[in-house]
Amino acid sequence: MQTSSTKKPNVLSPSANLQEKMETSKRELSVNAKAFLVFLAILGVALLVWESFVRLGIASTLVPAPSQVVVRGVELLSNPFYNMGVNDVGIGIQLLSSLQRVVVGFAIAAIVAVPLGFLIGTSEVASKAIDPFIQILKPVSPLAWLPIGLAVLQDSQSTAIFVIFICCIWPILVNTIFGVRTIPKTYLNVAKTLETKKGMFVRKVLLPASLPNIVTGLRISLGVAWLVIIAAEMLIGGRGIGYFVWNEWNNLDISSIIVAIILIGLIGTALDRILAYVERRVSYEN
Repeated sequence: MQTSSTKKPNVLSPSANLQEKMETSKRELSVNAKAFLVFLAILGVALLVWESFVRLGIASTLVPAPSQVVVRGVELLSNPFYNMGVNDVGIGIQLLSSLQRVVVGFAIAAIVAVPLGFLIGTSEVASKAIDPFIQILKPVSPLAWLPIGLAVLQDSQSTAIFVIFICCIWPILVNTIFGVRTIPKTYLNVAKTLETKKGMFVRKVLLPASLPNIVTGLRISLGVAWLVIIAAEMLIGGRGIGYFVWNEWNNLDISSIIVAIILIGLIGTALDRILAYVERRVSYEN
């Protein structure tokens, strides 16, 4: 009598799984290490060429050498929060003033845009009625609203916040509408079958399902807001990193401008990374 042998499935043991994960981690670490080394090489070559151009007199006399920028950066960052009067404050206070305007305008835009996006996304009548306004106003540069803001509000601080509000509202609104309209029909049908109340429907279905797209809109709008505030402060004046850059140009201090540009880039990157983390946390597989 012959007995048939059954093949066992090829299942990796826990030790094999651990080894595979370690190998994957090593590969990723190797790639990151190589990328970092390439980054350092590119940066080093760029700084060397820049320094050489300045030393040899090839660049304009206004352009500082990297060594001069480093010295100026140490000076500015050694006491960034000094306050010697209205027009004489440290670069840290300038950055905080700009951040404050961005956060306030961004928050107001989110409070307005998210509920409005829910309304437009769930109502065909509201969508058709409001869509022409969105299509006409969305392409307009936020800086075009600056004179209107000054005329209506008659205050530079409030006008800067108003400009940030204008530039933030469209990405948040459009992404919220898209998120609501792309909710799987299954979720909506189950909610109708269970006769879910409107408040619970918004909290338990509408908001969680559309949240990934909403956070994407928030991330885009915050990046745009950090770009716009620099230009707005250059035009409006007063306290802020944009005004600081423009004021240093009037003083022909290019080293300070380059330091400010680096700080603007670092803060913009940090803001984007924060919302990128939130975006990953609220995302889910279909």
